[in-house]
Amino acid sequence: MNLRRLATATAGGIGLAALVNNTLSQRAEPLDSPLDGYQGTYRWKGFDIAYTEAGDPDNPDVLLLHGLHAAGTNKEFERIFQQLATQYHVIAPDLPGFGRSSRPPVDYSATLYTSFVTDFAEDMTDDAICLASSLSGAYATVVQNETDAFSRLELICPTADTGPRRGWLRALLRSPLVGTALFNALASKRSIRRFNERDGYFSEASYTEKDVEFEWQTAHQPGARFAPASFVSGYLNPDIDLGDELAQVDVPVTLVWGRDAKVTPLEDGQTLADEGDTRLIVFDEARLLPHVEHPGPFLDVLFDELAPLEPQ
Repeated sequence: MNLRRLATATAGGIGLAALVNNTLSQRAEPLDSPLDGYQGTYRWKGFDIAYTEAGDPDNPDVLLLHGLHAAGTNKEFERIFQQLATQYHVIAPDLPGFGRSSRPPVDYSATLYTSFVTDFAEDMTDDAICLASSLSGAYATVVQNETDAFSRLELICPTADTGPRRGWLRALLRSPLVGTALFNALASKRSIRRFNERDGYFSEASYTEKDVEFEWQTAHQPGARFAPASFVSGYLNPDIDLGDELAQVDVPVTLVWGRDAKVTPLEDGQTLADEGDTRLIVFDEARLLPHVEHPGPFLDVLFDELAPLEPQ
């Protein structure tokens, strides 16, 4: 009898999970671009990479690389994109496995992303200024040392370490039924709000329910769990010492940090700035996303830094 009840309960749980997963997938709508500009597609190794482009093509190129997390997209640059495009030719892709780009069930890795950044920069930009966030900052650093693709690096809370590799966790999240259910819980609106309040932003005024809705929508697109499965299990960490890599970069580098950052504390930024002999700019009342929380002051600093690089 106990075995029969257990089997019945297990079957019921599986059925309920399948029902919930199906219901949530039906609620997700196709994503519209959060950025205004030309909407293009870059074909890369079987991926269709969505990107938004704006500004005069004759102006210096700026490549924007968003951070990687469950709801990562180029929307991260929404508050600075149009203003940047008044002076620069700006291009912002959704990285493979995120946003409006393809999300096939491949094994996402740091090597995949550094390879993508290398090819995208070579094919779509010319001696670009690279503005990259979080793990993307590490990828951009590696690419610069290997290819000399960029004229300058502006790195926002960069990191090469999000935790140890856990193969069991990646396999679990990639599994069809249980993995989808777990990821739906990790990417629920409640979880998104908790992350934003605790780690993303210093002030709740820095984001809206519309932002939460977009993050939920992007995290529930078909295949949305595969790239984040590699992220949360440590497989997107490049095998580098980021301080050593920064010390080898032969173009100007600036690190930008939120004073109250928790995921990547300011102490990490100070250590990286010392090891890499780079400039460190700190924004008060900001955490992981100072360019989102303080877009005006961030752009003031950025334009001031980039002015000497502009053609006279």
